[in-house]
Amino acid sequence: MTLSVEAPARPRIVLGVGGGIAAYKACEVLRRLTESGHAVRVVPTDGALKFVGAATFEALSGQPVHADVFSDVPSVQHVKLGQDADLVVVAPATANLLAKAAHGLADDLLTNTLLTARCPVLLVPAMHTEMWEHPATRANVALLRSRGVVVAEPASGRLTGKDTGKGRLPDPAEIVELARLLLARSDALPRDLEGRHVAISAGGTREALDPVRYLGNRSSGRQGYALARVAAQRGARVTLVAAHTADLAPPAGVDLVRVGDARELREAMQVAAETADVVVMAAAVADFRPVARNEHKIKKTDRDPDPVVLTRNPDILAGLVAGRRPGQVIVGFAAETGDAETGVLDHGRAKLARKGCDWLVVNAVGDGQAFEVEDNAGWLLSVDGSETPIPHGSKAHLASVLWDAIAR
Repeated sequence: MTLSVEAPARPRIVLGVGGGIAAYKACEVLRRLTESGHAVRVVPTDGALKFVGAATFEALSGQPVHADVFSDVPSVQHVKLGQDADLVVVAPATANLLAKAAHGLADDLLTNTLLTARCPVLLVPAMHTEMWEHPATRANVALLRSRGVVVAEPASGRLTGKDTGKGRLPDPAEIVELARLLLARSDALPRDLEGRHVAISAGGTREALDPVRYLGNRSSGRQGYALARVAAQRGARVTLVAAHTADLAPPAGVDLVRVGDARELREAMQVAAETADVVVMAAAVADFRPVARNEHKIKKTDRDPDPVVLTRNPDILAGLVAGRRPGQVIVGFAAETGDAETGVLDHGRAKLARKGCDWLVVNAVGDGQAFEVEDNAGWLLSVDGSETPIPHGSKAHLASVLWDAIAR
């Protein structure tokens, strides 16, 4: 007797596309979702089809594309699409579409789908700054969020024409990361950090040896960026101090400060911490730097080049703890490897006691773990002695677990 094993069902996503110039970015969102194993049905508005044709969406999704409720009537699409979806993402969500969703209007296939969906709904706005800041739009966004709809914070940058400001569609990779997070945890993005200022460091510092070379590490900055991204979408005002990162797009709704070496990072974090309610040190800071930087490139042809003499960099986390404001929460990160005598968690416990912070996130590194990868896992250690394992998942998922603890 042969037993057949059914393949696990692919998560079903409805990708709504509103009628704005940013509709062309929905193609990249669609490509990333389908390539990562999701079944995606695109539901554009008539306005969206003036920017991107149905044939493009059909070719990328492998599924038919309709905008009105009178196509394929026997399948009752206007009800079934929302009922069957595991997630609905609308990108871009125009001011008009936000208004319709807030007030329950249903004059096309997408707005009908929004009314019938009982799964998580992620609306990603894109519009001019004046439209985003208009009281009517702000009221519509507040109403949608009060019902549990996730309305993402838009990015700032170049808009249509010569205009620049808040209202730009976030990077497609960021939209996909938020979608993946909501599929894993439908409650991952509550607005529980509103009114709070958080300061986060990310990336790896580089300590110059000469004009060409440096001492550094393998940190990509992805975990720090995920922490900033999730905090901003949960309502916080975020200052992200970024050392070297792997060409990551800045998270939407975040104030970005770029630095190079450990001393620059310390100075920027001290400034940000002056007004921060929460400080998270996720950057991988070089422990040592050269005592002197060569003014010229050290060449292989140089005879007996001077040895590189190292000195310790400042302990930024310990300094932030020493200068903390009353009530300020401070979180550290520890990338650890075990050895013959001491395990990863033992190293983490010792570091938590030594640093004096409130929480420490411990990651085991090596063998494709933590550094230069999309996912992460670890433990959340608290000064009260509790230890919470964080299962393997996206770095945004780890970020959501940490923000849950901080919000509580």
